[in-house]
Amino acid sequence: MELDLAGAELKAVLNRLRRAQGQIAGVIRMIEEGRDCEEVVTQLAAASRALDRAGFAIIATGLQQCLTETENGMRSGEDRDEMRGRLEKLFLSLA
Repeated sequence: MELDLAGAELKAVLNRLRRAQGQIAGVIRMIEEGRDCEEVVTQLAAASRALDRAGFAIIATGLQQCLTETENGMRSGEDRDEMRGRLEKLFLSLA
C-alpha cells in the first residue's frame, strides 16, 4: 500500500516527527548531562507519544485510502480479508 498524504496531513505528520526528533535529541543530551531520571523518562514518554500519534495519523490516512480504493474497485488481486489482515498488523505494530 503506497501512502499518499495530502498537504495538511503530511505537514501535521512531519511536524509530529520533527517534534519527536527534537525530544529524542533532548533525551540524549539529558542523559549525557546526568540529569534526573524522572525528567529523562518524562521526555522519553513525550517522544514516544509523538511517534505513536504520527504512526496513527499515517495508518488512519492509509485506511481511508484503502477504503476509497476498495470502493472504487482499484485494489486488484487483494480481497477484504487480506486488506483487513494488513491493516490489523499495522495497528498492532503501534500497540
